[in-house]
Amino acid sequence: MTLQVFGHKSPDTDSTGSPLIWAWYLNEIRGEEAKPVLLGEPNTEAAFMLERWGFEKPEIIADVEADAPVVIVDTNNPAELPASVNSADIRGIIDHHRLVGGLETKGPIEIRIEPLACTATIMWKMIGKDMAQAPKAIKGAMLTCILSDTLEFRSPTTTQEDKAVAHALAEDLGLEIPAYAAEMFAAKSDVSAFSDAELIRMDSKEYTVDGVKLRVSVLETTAPEQVLSRKESLMASMTDVAAEDGVDEVTLFVVDILNEEATLLVPNDRVKTIAEKSFDTQVAGDTVVLPGVMSRKKQIIPNLKA
Repeated sequence: MTLQVFGHKSPDTDSTGSPLIWAWYLNEIRGEEAKPVLLGEPNTEAAFMLERWGFEKPEIIADVEADAPVVIVDTNNPAELPASVNSADIRGIIDHHRLVGGLETKGPIEIRIEPLACTATIMWKMIGKDMAQAPKAIKGAMLTCILSDTLEFRSPTTTQEDKAVAHALAEDLGLEIPAYAAEMFAAKSDVSAFSDAELIRMDSKEYTVDGVKLRVSVLETTAPEQVLSRKESLMASMTDVAAEDGVDEVTLFVVDILNEEATLLVPNDRVKTIAEKSFDTQVAGDTVVLPGVMSRKKQIIPNLKA
């Protein structure tokens, strides 16, 4: 049975690119039959990466079959994975997030979790000298993943290893990082074709904080006005999305990549309380600006209080 490689639901660039990278490695270097799959539609930046480097969009799957061999990348959280993931044959996990717990395996597996900004950086290290055999498309996907997850090295999750790998890949590909990152972020920032609910779920993860179930959504953009101009309808949709998804509240952070700050939409008193407790701020209206806040993993989730 073909091994499936996938990341988390609401696939961003890293959860779209890393399955492509690892499936290539398993097929071409380790001689294992593997294919990349997705758990949802890729976001606009991930779609840009697929087109820019000539990839076909991987198959989108809703669940996994019992005993199907899989490798999980860019997450280890069962809430972000197919409902039947624990009935699959999990062969490996490659991730850069905190260990959540809850996954079950049928035997010993390969696990690699490192405190780096991007799963693709870990893969570059694991592939090692065999990277010399990687086609340009795989290297391009790797570079795109790293620049996306580090916000072109602006994110506080960025490490020197991420930077070094990105610069090596860019040099190999003959690309200037600032120019290429600008193309990526322009693609990410064009959200005009998406409904409010799609925007809320586009880059979103569920967390329970002090007994309150939250959908924590982030929109990274170089044009925050495109999102904030829709704040009234977005805040109305947040109530509907919360009800449909079985959470108590949706929090939506609009991250301004260039100005290195986040704007949190504040539709009600509970989100106001969350904002004030979590970020030591005072909320006067229906938005609050959080200077320097850019990373959900490092700056938003660890600080959340309800």
